[in-house]
Amino acid sequence: MASVAVALGAAYGILRWPAMTTWGATPAEVEATMPGDEIVGDAKYRTTHAVTIDTDPARVWRWLVQLGQGRGGMYSYDWAENLLGLGMQSAERIDPELQRLAVGDVVRLVPEGAEPPLEFTVTILEAPYLLVLGPNGSREAALAAGLPYPAWTFRLSTLPDAGTRLVVRFQSDFAPTPMGWLAYKYALEPVHFVMERKMLLGIKERAERVA
Repeated sequence: MASVAVALGAAYGILRWPAMTTWGATPAEVEATMPGDEIVGDAKYRTTHAVTIDTDPARVWRWLVQLGQGRGGMYSYDWAENLLGLGMQSAERIDPELQRLAVGDVVRLVPEGAEPPLEFTVTILEAPYLLVLGPNGSREAALAAGLPYPAWTFRLSTLPDAGTRLVVRFQSDFAPTPMGWLAYKYALEPVHFVMERKMLLGIKERAERVA
């Protein structure tokens, strides 16, 4: 049954690939080099999504650094994530205790101790304009375990009207097996697109509401 779901997801991912991998982003943003590109290198999977937010980067940043399971959640579809037992609860306020993110900190997508351990390490943090979440471990270890080797970049820039442009790039390497291509590229994309689009809109709504 799982293989059928992967196959169906892959078919839809192939069909809708251009629209889903570049949602909200301009051609220049899609083609631009971003911090974090050097982590993965020649990525087998890459998306660039973007959203314009009507408040300044410092206000957006406060929501961004709260990301993570056991932290401020993912600002996406909590109900869908919780069907998988992820215990996700997206914050509706700024929590001062969650503002102390630093390079080397771990940001999880699943509860601590869960398998597989889907988590990132804060690799670059330049408040309030750049956050790069890199892999927690080596490429060799990830691929040997049948997992992707990812990087997730969040770049904020100030617009002329004092608004914010938030560009997010997710990319990964993975073992180039048939199942690897299906699971970590084509079948992943529909799920990734739906959840990340909601996340960006969730950050936008919260930042603009507070502003």
